[in-house]
Amino acid sequence: MTKLATRLLSTRIPGPINGPLKSAVEGYGLATASVRVLPDFIVIGGQRCATSSLHLYLAEHPSIGAPSMKEVHYFDTNFDRGIDWYRGHFPTVPYMELLSYLSGTPSITGEGSPYYIFHPTAPRRIADVLPDVKLLVMLRDPVKRLVSHFHHERSLGCEDLSLTDALAREPARLTGEEDRIRREPSYRSFSHQHHSYLARGRYAEQFERWFEIFPREQFLILESKRFFADPANAYDATLAFLGLPPAGRTQFEAVNNLAYPPVDASLLRELYDYYQPYNTRLYELLGDDFEWERARP
Repeated sequence: MTKLATRLLSTRIPGPINGPLKSAVEGYGLATASVRVLPDFIVIGGQRCATSSLHLYLAEHPSIGAPSMKEVHYFDTNFDRGIDWYRGHFPTVPYMELLSYLSGTPSITGEGSPYYIFHPTAPRRIADVLPDVKLLVMLRDPVKRLVSHFHHERSLGCEDLSLTDALAREPARLTGEEDRIRREPSYRSFSHQHHSYLARGRYAEQFERWFEIFPREQFLILESKRFFADPANAYDATLAFLGLPPAGRTQFEAVNNLAYPPVDASLLRELYDYYQPYNTRLYELLGDDFEWERARP
């Protein structure tokens, strides 16, 4: 599939007909899976941390073959569909060879599914299928990520509670869900995926799980505020990590931005206090201080 067709499918086809077309694309991909490649890199998360922007910039690089959709969600919610279903989302070998010829450099492909970093069984599944894959992570101030996540779920119709009530209900909503996901490989937990506002910002817990399986050198960890403060250098560093030459990109407009009402300052202070020990643990784990606490009102 060409990059133009991919972009049209993912961003310009109206919702009512996107479903049938998506099914047709998946069916064709499955039928031709034997001549398709698997990804060289995955943007594993986190959600509402600018992964869509990063994936877009990468998909437009002349040496990167874009998948049929950004979020394939194979290693979290679609693992029971099988490896051929997953492979069917990526370009064919002849297309990648043509891309290499046209760009003059070896071509690669990848996807971005931001639920992967939080999903309890995704790390082992990915390691079993793609042991040498390069893993890209975007991190964001967990309080800002949480607020954006909440309003994103509201916009999708997946949340009908207020922010305060949703945070109060989160422990009950998530109780037992991770254990059930581990016990039942095909189980899809709606609340674990959509109502995990506080839990997803506890980044250190997630990295500890991933670092038990993958060596640190397979990760490139980017902080979203730093990325957009100097996007050209951050983008070139990402390309270097992937073994690609600079692309001379000059436009780095963020995508999927949401405008939402301000949050009460007292609640924001509570959230920054809640995350402080988790952030400290993360800074120690990564050897980098993102200084998120400075945004506390």
